[in-house]
Amino acid sequence: MNRVGYFVTGTDTGIGKTWVSMGLARGWHRAGYATAALKPIASGCETTPEGLRNEDALLLQASASVALPYDTVNPYRFEPPIAPHIAAREAGVTIAFDRVRRAVDEARAAGAERVVVEGVGGWQVPLAGQATVADLAAFLELPVVLVVGLRLGCLNHALLTLESIHRRGVEVLGWVANAVDPDFDRAEANLATLKERLDAPLLGVVPWLAHPDADRIAQALDLT
Repeated sequence: MNRVGYFVTGTDTGIGKTWVSMGLARGWHRAGYATAALKPIASGCETTPEGLRNEDALLLQASASVALPYDTVNPYRFEPPIAPHIAAREAGVTIAFDRVRRAVDEARAAGAERVVVEGVGGWQVPLAGQATVADLAAFLELPVVLVVGLRLGCLNHALLTLESIHRRGVEVLGWVANAVDPDFDRAEANLATLKERLDAPLLGVVPWLAHPDADRIAQALDLT
């Protein structure tokens, strides 16, 4: 597995993959590494004078220490906020894994010593044909960071996702617990259950942040 790059996936959509990815990029930069952050596939983009732009991809671009052109950060972008394989089909585009690998290579060529690659949606989200996000991570040969959104249902989602990652034969760097629901009942008890049952290192617990901040998230992560 390639330890220069890392693939960030999640138990679901909307559980903070982007902010955790930004925290990872900031954390590795603080540790002395030149960093890049990519979101190769994004739906829900807005039309701008420069073309389609995705808010999460722009945040990732700004969080990294290595400046990259937007086309490298986000080569596949679609306007409707729908499943990426449907958006790609409607746009007449085939998502090619070689193009994503080329974006990672471009980041390294630009000087990045740590490349954070954020997936789209969850681990088994379809991308092209029968291929899924899981297939993309395996193709890139990147160890996975699993973001677990602490909310009702997280135990089932986290256990199923990690089981699927292990079954796919992809290395797991670790998991991050992200407090996405400030009103989550018995949050500590659920976190304790996750610690007990997830067969992977816990990289950090990100507290609920009304205004997410990449530097504060980096402080919550243990990248040693």
